[in-house]
Amino acid sequence: MATLYYGSDTAPISLPDRLMGYIKVIASTKLRRGESFTLTWTGTEDAEGRSTIWLQPAIPLRFVFESVEPEQLVGDYLRALADQANAASGLVVDVRTWESAEEQSRTPARTAGRPVRAA
Repeated sequence: MATLYYGSDTAPISLPDRLMGYIKVIASTKLRRGESFTLTWTGTEDAEGRSTIWLQPAIPLRFVFESVEPEQLVGDYLRALADQANAASGLVVDVRTWESAEEQSRTPARTAGRPVRAA
C-alpha cells in the first residue's frame, strides 16, 4: 500500500501502489501547471462513504510507495483519469473497481505499445 500525506493532516491516505502511481502522475502534472483539482476516493477498508481533498500547488504533498520500483501504468487508463481530473467533478477513484476499469482500458491493438512508468 502506498500512502499520501497531504497538508498538515497526520493521517495518511492509503491506496494500492499502482493506483497511487496514477494519482501521482496526474497530480504532479496538474500542480506543475498551477492547476488545482479535487481527488475523491471510495471503497477503502478504513473509511466508509467517500472522501475528497482539494489539491492545489500551495499545499504540501508527499507520496510514499511500498515498492522500490515504479509501477507500470496503462497509458489509456492514465489518459482517462487525466481527462476526469480536468472535469468539474475532479478525479474520482473507487478502490474496489479501479483494476477492472484499468483492464478495460487496454485495447488489443495497443497492448504492445509503450507502457508508462510512474517514476
